[in-house]
Amino acid sequence: MAGDKKRGLGRGLSALMADVSEINKTAASQTPGDQQIPIEQIHPNPNQPRKRFESAPLDDLVASIKEKGVLQPLIVRPSGDGYEIVAGERRWRAAQQAQLHSLPVVVREFSDIEVLEVAIIENIQRADLNPVEEAAGYRQLMDKFGHTQEKMAEALGKSRSHIANLLRLLSLPDSVQRFVSEGALSAGHARALITSADPETLAKKVIAGDLSVRATEALVKKANLPPQTSEPKPKAATKDADTRALEDDLSAATGVKVTLAHKPDGESGLMTLKYDTLEQLDDLCRKLSVS
Repeated sequence: MAGDKKRGLGRGLSALMADVSEINKTAASQTPGDQQIPIEQIHPNPNQPRKRFESAPLDDLVASIKEKGVLQPLIVRPSGDGYEIVAGERRWRAAQQAQLHSLPVVVREFSDIEVLEVAIIENIQRADLNPVEEAAGYRQLMDKFGHTQEKMAEALGKSRSHIANLLRLLSLPDSVQRFVSEGALSAGHARALITSADPETLAKKVIAGDLSVRATEALVKKANLPPQTSEPKPKAATKDADTRALEDDLSAATGVKVTLAHKPDGESGLMTLKYDTLEQLDDLCRKLSVS
């Protein structure tokens, strides 16, 4: 596997997909009996990026196979005493449900990295992967084969930011990733939740309230605000003209700023003397001492 890491993307996805495209192009001219392999000798690729197979489309494929058979061969590679699927797992699953005993295949000698590359590109081109599955496929290419985001972006025809944003989804809790896989949350909603301290709780609120991505961003921003540690100060009551006049008189007499806070409907209150310099304080002390 060390050799795989050194050779980057191997033969390159364009070369790999040229093989797949040529196989698909000529599939219509092949008869199902050209190369048949017993279905029990075929097994799926454990590194297949797609993990969810929707039942409704699969049921439609089962009905089609029952009526017309499998028209497009699977792409497989030798593996142990059987064959591993490179492309065509949906057809293999549907054929099992249709109770077929053998399947048309094209056998290719693909390496591990080539199998994963073909599986990812095939699903992406057919828009079959949900965002989490697509991100997991990219992560596999990076972890197992040492691919960089730049290399994958170039080979897959995606922007680097697209790949980076999808990879960020894998930092979310499994429960939130499951919401995305099931279609309850979009990738945009999920990205907004990444910075939240409790993305699962907020995700449930987003789903329950059918919030937009913009509303989700506002929800996360509000949740991230630090808690208010003290009660807000009540607004000062508007002072009447007499109180303001008395403050002015006292300020003139003492030489410092005087503020009166009289309790409404009461006899008591608070008088504050504010000095700006020590000289003002000394002058005030002398005046009070003389009095």
